[in-house]
Amino acid sequence: MNRKIATALLTIFFLASLRIAEAQQSGKIPRIGLLFVGDSSPSSTMDAFRQGLRDLGYVEGKNIILEYRYAEGKVERLPQLAEELVRLPVDLIVTATSPAIHAAKRATDTTPIVFAASGNPMATGYVASLARPGGNVTGLSVMDYELSGKRLELLAEAVRKVSRIAVLWNPGNGAMVLKMKEVQNAAQGLRLELKSMEVREPQDFDRVLAALPREHAHALLTLADPLTLFHRDRIIEMAAKGRVPGMYEERGFVEAGGLMSYGPSFEANYRRAAVYVDKILKGAKPGDLPVEQPTKFELVINLKAAKQIGVTVPQSVLYKADRVIK
Repeated sequence: MNRKIATALLTIFFLASLRIAEAQQSGKIPRIGLLFVGDSSPSSTMDAFRQGLRDLGYVEGKNIILEYRYAEGKVERLPQLAEELVRLPVDLIVTATSPAIHAAKRATDTTPIVFAASGNPMATGYVASLARPGGNVTGLSVMDYELSGKRLELLAEAVRKVSRIAVLWNPGNGAMVLKMKEVQNAAQGLRLELKSMEVREPQDFDRVLAALPREHAHALLTLADPLTLFHRDRIIEMAAKGRVPGMYEERGFVEAGGLMSYGPSFEANYRRAAVYVDKILKGAKPGDLPVEQPTKFELVINLKAAKQIGVTVPQSVLYKADRVIK
């Protein structure tokens, strides 16, 4: 009798275990991979992404799992990190900047990929078109290329008698080569002379930026890519030391002490990326989700930085600013 009871209890326990396993499988918590060139330091963009998820009802560790992978500024690590996420596996990869998007795209052609920031996803071949991306990649553009002329125009208006502008950029990044061509085209239209200042490795910055005064450049334009973004503080410090006013593509440079920036809100892009994640988790195909372009652009000016380098920003430019740091 006891044996029969024990057998029955074991059978009940086994069946219950199967049902629990089935329930867990059907209610599987989505796992999202996050692939970035930078490090894990707190950032307003990642805060915006997590807030976007919370606004949609996702709570990290409860009904969604975030797998973070950072290359610590070493672009060569990205392919390995991307493959690691695919092997886990993750349900979706969120990334930004050309090297990271490229690494994710090479690692998988099936796992959905959402980019929170891409300069020109069509020119770099990540999507077939903005309206119908096709494949497994979609996301949000920051329209870097199209804004080149506006940045030069604002810089020329803010710094009187500017005619020669140094451009700090990384020619080792294919996306930056395309962007530099747009900058050169815009400069011709504005009759501005450009001085190309190339950085490919971290050790290049001190040498290249130390030459700024000798190049007699009236201003500096920095093209944002993982290398220049990761070494932001060095760029700002050296530009200030040479008393060279700078235009940047990302607001964080100005908040850290640069003169001015013009571009879309990266925080808004990252918050919006959470909407793409939600749609894909609910069954949408990335290839059917149009790439979104920003509709609002911010001009941010740091008057403290202007005073430090002896630049008086005209009122006509200050009136255009969305934010003035004093």
